[in-house]
Amino acid sequence: MSTETIHITRYHSYAWVLIALLTLTFITITVTWINLSALTVLAAMIIASVKAYIVLAYFMHLKFESTLFRVFVGMVLAIYILVILLTFVDYLMR
Repeated sequence: MSTETIHITRYHSYAWVLIALLTLTFITITVTWINLSALTVLAAMIIASVKAYIVLAYFMHLKFESTLFRVFVGMVLAIYILVILLTFVDYLMR
């Protein structure tokens, strides 16, 4: 327990995270109004992935964790990307 470090995140950082998440949400809504056919879903999924990364990094404090924990999260994200790719292959082959 003595090896634990305390990190304090300033409210200023959380304000920027809030602005980023709201901006990305607005972009997601705007993309749905544009007719991009199959690319609309792809764009929405990419934006959702970026928002998930922001939440992981700042609200779950992933940026302060050890490298091993980051590798585990990276593996989960790789599986997530694989599932998304398989979903789009199925979506495009219909």
